[in-house]
Amino acid sequence: MNPDKVVCYCLNITNGMIKEAVDAGASTLEEVQEATGAGTVCGACREDVRHLVEQFVRERN
Repeated sequence: MNPDKVVCYCLNITNGMIKEAVDAGASTLEEVQEATGAGTVCGACREDVRHLVEQFVRERN
């Protein structure tokens, strides 16, 4: 996974920023949205963000 790949173009949020939010304790899409703003503008990336959160939470555990 490329940590510099942009997931949320509206706010320029990257894979790495999503992973940092999960590593800091976020465990749900909503918690990552609160921490990063990803998926909160147009919503087009919401499912991609959700999948990343699920993946990173599995890796964390």
